[in-house]
Amino acid sequence: MIASGERWPDGTLRPAMEDLLGAGAIIATMDEQLSGMLSPEAALAAAGFRATLDISAAVAASSSGRELIGGGFAEDVVVATELDACTAVPVLTEGAFTVAQ
Repeated sequence: MIASGERWPDGTLRPAMEDLLGAGAIIATMDEQLSGMLSPEAALAAAGFRATLDISAAVAASSSGRELIGGGFAEDVVVATELDACTAVPVLTEGAFTVAQ
């Protein structure tokens, strides 16, 4: 599990809180199965997810959220922060995403 980010217009890296929270949601859900196997980074992502009371509000207040809302995509922030809304898992295979079977 890798929480990524994006690049600012000047080329510098911007860590993405929404990616960290998304990774944390998955890791927190799998915590029992992963007990004792989490890296400190993974444990931090899970703890951050658990500690964030309103994920949608947190993402809306982030750099990416403000950019989306400012561009007229406020509903995308809402949809992107829904928990347990999708059962498909994308898998990168030979450079293309497919749905896990």
